Amino acid sequence: MTILQGTWRFPTEVLAGPGRIGELAARARDLGARRALLVSDAQVAKLPFFAPLEAGFAAAGIATARFTGTHPDPLASDVAAGVAAFRAHEADLVVAIGGGSALDCGKTIALAAATDRPLWDFEITLAAPALDRPMVPILAVPTTAGTGSEVGRASVITDEEAARKVILLHPQMLPRLVVLDPELTIGLPATLTAWTGMDALAHNLEAYCIDAWHPMADGVAVEGMRLIHGSLVTATTDGRNLAARGTMLAAASMGATAFQKGLGAIHSLSHPIGAHCHAHHGLTNAVLMPYVLEFNRPAIEPKIVQVARCLGIGGGFEGFRDWVIDLRKALGIPHTVEALGVTAPMLDQLSEEAFRDPNTPDNPRPADTAALRRILAAALEGQLDGLSR
Repeated sequence: MTILQGTWRFPTEVLAGPGRIGELAARARDLGARRALLVSDAQVAKLPFFAPLEAGFAAAGIATARFTGTHPDPLASDVAAGVAAFRAHEADLVVAIGGGSALDCGKTIALAAATDRPLWDFEITLAAPALDRPMVPILAVPTTAGTGSEVGRASVITDEEAARKVILLHPQMLPRLVVLDPELTIGLPATLTAWTGMDALAHNLEAYCIDAWHPMADGVAVEGMRLIHGSLVTATTDGRNLAARGTMLAAASMGATAFQKGLGAIHSLSHPIGAHCHAHHGLTNAVLMPYVLEFNRPAIEPKIVQVARCLGIGGGFEGFRDWVIDLRKALGIPHTVEALGVTAPMLDQLSEEAFRDPNTPDNPRPADTAALRRILAAALEGQLDGLSR
């Protein structure tokens, strides 16, 4: 019998359930915070919960400042502006509030404020260098159920000069406390609910399929997919359903917890498409999902058969793949990458950039530039036949 080994981390404290946002200021005070930078975007800052949140911090004796200059795909310039706001406020705490972009931006502001190095020195493919100053604590409050950035040590920031998305990693970027309050997701448009939910599915699915021994991550990923199977359509079509909203928040955090095991070609192809076409990351993952599933079939079929059984989906691999396709239809997600802005002349560059993405080596079936181009070409034409060969 093969002796297996692994390194696992599941340390994040999470407050889950309706109304838990009301506990955040007291928990920040318990950390000794006196001056908090609230990192969000302009739309989230207008939501009904935001002003009462600020009032709660004030009542707890914590002065707050807002930074709401986060783009939908956070830019390096967003982080620089956020660091300037952090220093002007003399902040000793970062509270990241919003979707994955705001969470990533907030986490990266805390990182950048603690170092004099360029951000790109912390790219996930490199060993994280030492910080110049202690990093302040980070609290995370997601208002979408997708990226799971609230439980992760990484962020994705766009390098504007190179037109590429860069994954940054530092263990201290892991938030100290997370609030999963489904009341904060009420009012999220159906399209964003669907796209972020498919992002959560991509995280759980790819992590589960990675060929590495991490039984804790596999168990989390299977349960995450089961929760999505039962809740995503309801959360999208009945946006005030707190049970479905709460379940999707949990599934999103589970996906990010599981993908410390790794991701694969869905993400490595999605990143350059997002950088060049400015397509929503979750939407891009959703469009690519069945094509990458079919390409990976020789390496993952037994695992997909197993998870299909756990989800109550009949038909083995084909049944699971068809469920993904039917789910996309139910959520109004297009079948081809043409809808994202991808054209045939772009395929060579996109596939070359995808091959260099740090997620590609973890794909369960080896994928060189030619294989990635084949997946993209199939996704442009809307043809699944032959990808598994």
